[in-house]
Amino acid sequence: MTQYELKRNCLAGLLVAAFALPLVISSPTYLHILIMLFLFAYMTTSWNLVGGFAGVLPLGHAVFVGIGAYTSTVLWLQYSISPWIGMIVGGLLAAVVGYLIGKPTLKMRGAYFALSTMAFVEGVRVMVENIDMLGPFKLNGPRGLNIPPLSADQSGFWAFQFSSKEPYYYIALIMLVLVLALTYYIANSKFGYYLKAGGEEPEAAQALGANIASYKVAANSLSAFLTALAGTFLAQMTLFIYPKSVLTLDMSFELAFIALIGGRGSIAGPVIGALLLRPVSEFSRVYFSDSLPGLHLIILGVVLIVVMLYQPRGLTEPLLRLFDRVTARFTAEGKEAEA
Repeated sequence: MTQYELKRNCLAGLLVAAFALPLVISSPTYLHILIMLFLFAYMTTSWNLVGGFAGVLPLGHAVFVGIGAYTSTVLWLQYSISPWIGMIVGGLLAAVVGYLIGKPTLKMRGAYFALSTMAFVEGVRVMVENIDMLGPFKLNGPRGLNIPPLSADQSGFWAFQFSSKEPYYYIALIMLVLVLALTYYIANSKFGYYLKAGGEEPEAAQALGANIASYKVAANSLSAFLTALAGTFLAQMTLFIYPKSVLTLDMSFELAFIALIGGRGSIAGPVIGALLLRPVSEFSRVYFSDSLPGLHLIILGVVLIVVMLYQPRGLTEPLLRLFDRVTARFTAEGKEAEA
């Protein structure tokens, strides 16, 4: 067996184990932690398309989460449109907003782009908190929107409501697998090569004739679309949204922390970052949310400082090197290389 085949089999084994996990874990608390882990890995992978490959630092992705959550919820509550359709509508709306934001701001460099995205998400949050109606759509201001739980015979796939955690687990896992496959495809496409070139050597890429700005704007729109899908998932799982739950800078910061710690610009980085950090966030929220709110962000900040000091490109590279050394011991080509 070659090292490539061994790695492929390990990846397939991990995937099978992930799908089989609910068969051995029945605790709703642990399933909820796993769902949030998959969801944040999904959102960070979406963030990584622009924040990693394009080499900028967006800190306003909570806007897209909020657009997805509010769009599907309003369509469901006022027009009885399935959240699955609302999810797509919210994603398209977020893509348009991502394009409109990205067009002027992605021309900025460094902190200016990050600050402009932060200002935008705060502006949207304040606006939503202070209006009850947006045209014919009821947003309900700071009180937010409550999705009434359906009875057992009314709930199900079309209503995106389930009586147990398992369906949410599988939906989040499938969303993560699909976005990772899409990221892998983009990373190995002409689009991905131009994005990386624009992030690392923009002047050189432009000198070769690549329209870097348009690629970054397209990546921002795609990232916004994918992130908004997670907003609908979050709304349907919690059945209650309000501005500070889905339009908060905390969420934007956490996505950036996970990507930076895991490995910004790599495919596995968001998953590794979420795998290491989300359990810490969930446990700190469960046990310290009343006495020490915001503790998870302090922990993430400390971890980020340590990682940036010793592994400025994130934890993915050293972990993959370790994985390569371990798998090499079980393959003929690895043993030959060692000899």
